[in-house]
Amino acid sequence: MAAAPVWSVDPRTGKQREQVAVEATAQEVDQAVRAAHAARGALADRTVRAAFLRSAADQLQAAKDHLVEAADAETALGPVRLTGELARTCFQLRAFADIVDEGAFLDVVINHPDDTATPPIPDLRRYKVPLGVVAVYSASNFPFAFSVAGGDTASALAAGCPVVVKAHPDHPALSEMVAAALRRAAAEHDIPAGVVGLVHGFEAGVELVRHPLVAAAGFTGSVRGGRALFDAAAARPVPIPFHGELGSLNPVVITEAAAAERAEAIGSGLAGSMTLGVGQFCVKPGLVLAPTGAAGDRLVKSLTDAVSDVDSGVLLDHRMRDNFIAGVAERAELPDVESPVTAGAGGEHTVSPGFLTVPATKLAAEGEHDLLLEECFGPLTVVARYEDESEAQAVLSRLPGNLTATVHLSAEEAAGEGRGAEILAELTPLAGRVLVNGWPTGVAVAPAQHHGGPYPATTSTSTSVGGTAIERWLRPVAYQGAPEALLPAELRDDNPLGLPRRFNGRLER
Repeated sequence: MAAAPVWSVDPRTGKQREQVAVEATAQEVDQAVRAAHAARGALADRTVRAAFLRSAADQLQAAKDHLVEAADAETALGPVRLTGELARTCFQLRAFADIVDEGAFLDVVINHPDDTATPPIPDLRRYKVPLGVVAVYSASNFPFAFSVAGGDTASALAAGCPVVVKAHPDHPALSEMVAAALRRAAAEHDIPAGVVGLVHGFEAGVELVRHPLVAAAGFTGSVRGGRALFDAAAARPVPIPFHGELGSLNPVVITEAAAAERAEAIGSGLAGSMTLGVGQFCVKPGLVLAPTGAAGDRLVKSLTDAVSDVDSGVLLDHRMRDNFIAGVAERAELPDVESPVTAGAGGEHTVSPGFLTVPATKLAAEGEHDLLLEECFGPLTVVARYEDESEAQAVLSRLPGNLTATVHLSAEEAAGEGRGAEILAELTPLAGRVLVNGWPTGVAVAPAQHHGGPYPATTSTSTSVGGTAIERWLRPVAYQGAPEALLPAELRDDNPLGLPRRFNGRLER
């Protein structure tokens, strides 16, 4: 594998700014993974682990101005958006520290022997242990929250797993700065720097998922890239879990009653959601089922007015810009597709938002319009106009898995009148998060959050956001008949660590 320079590139001009590093060789990937593997023991103490996560948040917060400046130079996402995303990242690290302190994620269960049971129950003690080194593949569109210190890294470290991060080529300089901040935090607690490894380059990413000491992987990116890595993870002599977020259309259903009740508000809300961050959110609403008729026409007019007022923006890199322009043009050329607001090139380096409309019947059966059922990354959405409920249902029945699915109901429908509950039931198999009268952009970091969904939204049933993301990097182990003196402290009867647990069938907190 020949080493190549890694450049920081200005997305506003497409020009190289500075050389950041070189692409990692196979030997360097091996060294990073072995250093991470050697650091496992330093994360064994939960108190140290939690303190490390809090120090990581502190280090990132202390370097906020420099980090935001570097992130904006490489992504053009803007200081306001990036400052908020960095705050979210720090919050997430501290939230996982609290989870580590609490200890419920260990799922401790103890059963004493019971000879009266059928069959008899021996002494059994079960909890969860870390998998080992986790490979993390950074996302382009969230340079903080889904990158070097993002949710995959934070949850893996919280589980007790060192990480080796494959930096995203769109923000290599920022990746180096964030990794350095995490290593400074590690040093505060005598944790080896290898606990957070960082490598650059496409081939390095492939070498990483194949390394025999890598025990699991987390990925956020395209269907094509994610599926290739997923297949590589499965083809290893010892397959490993691959938790990938790949792509999502995020359908929205607007009932006729909802459109009649508040068409203008729904139209403007949709415009704000689909253009947020220049349409580069993984939960951007990409397909909207809206009724025909006067109410639907009002909605489309509101959407037209709102999208027309949105300025053109810079995508994360010129490859994405080229793909967006080509994707819009290919979709707009399909029969019976109209462009009330034409999306495409907004300038030499920018893109302008827009949307397409199409009769829902064109999407109800397999054909050339299937392209409209594929995600187009950028500020574009497709509005499919349906005549009746059966047409909307026919389109929904053809959709693949998604991160989100949304329905907009009228006040009466939301109160239980009409088909509100039925529509919710129809959307539930399609997505990991189902919204009512809201918009999917914005993923709260909360214990009840689920950011995942059926394939191709993700390759597993897990979430990458929220406290339960830690479960991806753990495996259960049970001890049978082990003497008390030999057991881990987590599984002893006297509970010296004060952990929440289930003890002989009773939940103890």
